[in-house]
Amino acid sequence: MNPKIKVLCVDDSALIRSVMSEIINSQPDMTVVGTAADPLVARDLIKATNPDVLTLDVEMPRMDGLEFLERLMRLRPMPVVMVSSLTERGSEIALRALELGAVDFVTKPKLGVRDGLLNYTELIAGKIRAAFGARISALRQAANRTAADPAGEPLLRSPLLSTEKLIIIGASTGGTEAIREVLQPLPPDCPAVLIAQHMPAGFTKSFAQRLDGLCRITVKEAQHGERVLPGHAYIAPGAFHMSVARNGANYVAHLDQEAPVNRHRPSIDVLFDSAARHAGRNAIGVILTGMGRDGAEGLLRMKRAGAYTLAQDEASCVVFGMPKEAIALGAAEEVAPLSEMSRRVLAHLRTFGARTNRV
Repeated sequence: MNPKIKVLCVDDSALIRSVMSEIINSQPDMTVVGTAADPLVARDLIKATNPDVLTLDVEMPRMDGLEFLERLMRLRPMPVVMVSSLTERGSEIALRALELGAVDFVTKPKLGVRDGLLNYTELIAGKIRAAFGARISALRQAANRTAADPAGEPLLRSPLLSTEKLIIIGASTGGTEAIREVLQPLPPDCPAVLIAQHMPAGFTKSFAQRLDGLCRITVKEAQHGERVLPGHAYIAPGAFHMSVARNGANYVAHLDQEAPVNRHRPSIDVLFDSAARHAGRNAIGVILTGMGRDGAEGLLRMKRAGAYTLAQDEASCVVFGMPKEAIALGAAEEVAPLSEMSRRVLAHLRTFGARTNRV
C-alpha cells in the first residue's frame, strides 16, 4: 500500500483550516500532517512534518502568501496549491502565484464558505493529487526562463497565411506559464490563436490581460460571435466552452454553456473538435501540460482532418497527463519540449506559406 500524501494547510482562517482538513482527511490517499495560521508557523511545521504538498492562503498576517511562496520556491521548492478569493484582486494574486511556481489554485466561495468548500471536495482532492505528481523542476524552469528575444523571430509576411491558418492550444495544470512561453515569441502578424485553459470563471480575464502586457500579439478573453483576427489570441472564458465557427469567409468565436465535457468547461476537446470541422488542414493543434485526457481525442480528430499537431514532451510538462494520452492515441505528429514549441509552430507556418506561394 502506498503511503498517503502528506498535506500541510496554511490559512489564517480557523474555519478554512478545519474544512480543508476535513476534506483532505476524508480521502483514502491523503492526510493532513499539520495546519498553520501564518507562514512563520508554517515554516517550522515544514521542517517538522516534511509535507508532500502545501495548501497556502494568499492573504495572511505577518507575511503574505506570495512573499512566503517566493521564499519557499527559492529555499525549499515543493508542490503548492494556492487558496484564493474569487475577486479581481484574488485572481491577479493567484496568477502571480502560478508565475512564482505554485502548481494550481482553488477559490474560496464568497458565501457559505463551509458548504461551498465541501462541494469542492473532489476538485480540491484532484488538485492536491496533481500537485503531488507535478514536476516542480519544470515549473521552476518555466519561471526562470526568459522569453525568446521577440526581435529574433522574423515576421511571417503572408496575408493569406495569416487569415486562413489558426493556432489552437489546450492546457490545464501548469498551463498558464506554458501558454505564456508559447505566446511570447509569436510575431504580430501570426495567425489567430484560440486557447482553452482549464480555469474557473473570474480568472480568465485577468489571465488574458496579464498575457496581453507580455506579448507582441493582442491577447484577450473571447467574446461570443466576435471575428477571429490575425495577430490576436483568444482565451475561452471560465465556465464557457469555446469553439471556432465560420461566418462566410471569416472565422468567429462561439461561446456556450452546454454541459461540461470530460468534466471541464471550457473543454479542450470542444475547441479541438470545432477546429477539425471548420479549419481542417489550416489549423495547428497544440496540447500542453495538464492532468487527465481532455483534448487527446480532439487532437486526433484535428490530425485526421489534416491539421499539424504537437504535444508537449514529458520532461518539460508540470503534469504529463493530457499530452501523454494524446501521444498514446497517435494524435501528435510531433512531440516537443516547451522551450521549442513556438519555434516549431512558426517553422511549420513558414513551410506552409512557402508551399502556398508556389501554388
